[in-house]
Amino acid sequence: MTNTTTGTPASDRLDPAVLKLGAVIAIGSITAMLDMTMVTVALADLTRTFGASVTTVQWVGTAYLLAIATVIPATGRLAERFGIRAMWMFSLGAFLAGSVLCGAAWSMASLIAFRVLQGIGGGMIVPLGMTILAQAARPEQRGRVMGIVAVPGQIAPIAGPMFGGLLVGTVGWRWIFYVNVPICLAALLLARRGIPAGAPHRQGGGRLDTIGLALLSPALALIVYGLSARTARLPLLATGAALLIAFIVHALRRQTAAPLLDPRLFTHRPFAAASALNFLSRLSIFGVMILLPLYYQQVRGHSPLTTGLLLAPQSLGTMLALPYVGKLTDRIGARPVVLTGIAITALGTLAFTRVDAHTGDAALGVSLLVFGIGVAAVAVPVSAAAYDGLPPTAIPGATSAITTVQTIGASFGAAVLAAILQSREAHHVDAPAHAFADTFRWVLAATLLTLIPALLLPLRHKAKPH
Repeated sequence: MTNTTTGTPASDRLDPAVLKLGAVIAIGSITAMLDMTMVTVALADLTRTFGASVTTVQWVGTAYLLAIATVIPATGRLAERFGIRAMWMFSLGAFLAGSVLCGAAWSMASLIAFRVLQGIGGGMIVPLGMTILAQAARPEQRGRVMGIVAVPGQIAPIAGPMFGGLLVGTVGWRWIFYVNVPICLAALLLARRGIPAGAPHRQGGGRLDTIGLALLSPALALIVYGLSARTARLPLLATGAALLIAFIVHALRRQTAAPLLDPRLFTHRPFAAASALNFLSRLSIFGVMILLPLYYQQVRGHSPLTTGLLLAPQSLGTMLALPYVGKLTDRIGARPVVLTGIAITALGTLAFTRVDAHTGDAALGVSLLVFGIGVAAVAVPVSAAAYDGLPPTAIPGATSAITTVQTIGASFGAAVLAAILQSREAHHVDAPAHAFADTFRWVLAATLLTLIPALLLPLRHKAKPH
């Protein structure tokens, strides 16, 4: 069908209602992403304020991550049972309440506890937003729609450290939490007007898989904590793995009509390929986000604010590429776009494998810009391809599964890279820059490894029956 005025195929233009919905979701999503990046610049102030050790203060981030890992598995089923708009507003409300309480924290213990509440809301926001837009968009337009979802994630790494550093330096660390209040209130008001109420898929009759929840949530929490822990790592990981296996056995039983996460989703080739690529990308594509800030601060001696500015080219490259990547994905399919993105990402990573104590900031900035373009060319098509051929009723569960894979992958990637960096630092005692260069070579190798699942992504979207 063609628009008679412009001659543009109607199916090629995004529905204005979907664009409006995307804006509503983006405003809600940016709260959790900004907060995650702002908190990192406040850790030193928290140490002084509460007289706590660095190890204790690290729990401000760890508690948030563990809460996310615990709540993600239930997000899809809760959306099916209670309705996706209700759960979206609940997640924003929980994040808002947690933010207010974090800002009012009177001790390190209270701050850590309130970060758990904040994490419960924040952990639901991103998968719910992806689900809402994936259900609203037609399959042939999901590439561009997922580009909308990706915008907050690219703004946060630029704005978070700079905005957080400004707040901490002027009005104090409590305002990195209080600043969420007006954003959340605006997001709640927009959601009430802009997100269709929609009936729950199961009309409230579906029973939550409580056995699955009792197995999977602790399993993920133990695995995530075990990967980041400094002691008792193997027992934690072994217990988490045992609970995960028990969950898979439970979920595959015929009596489990609606498992918390359906392992059978991974028999669907596009979903399995997207999941594998999402997991590997935490170690490869996003490895730069972990290592480069450390390099700038530990080797080059830059402040957190300066580091945030130096990292800006990556997000700039991604934001410049997002509109084109979404259109290309809708036009030619995920596989060629992702393969090109991996090649661009590898090219951008090459400069990092040769860093020393005097590498020019301009050269690294150009490499980060190229790297950011590659990130967009991988992340957006993979997000769209995960839903290729899935029925609408499977989308909430698929989103929860994808987000779970990403969370474990992020923890795995951080643990592996930290271990490699520590090992190389022991080898290059007098030349820490060389330790980073060696570690970046592992990042490059992992980036090239993502070519394997990328080859399994679909070339074209599966046509929907008319």
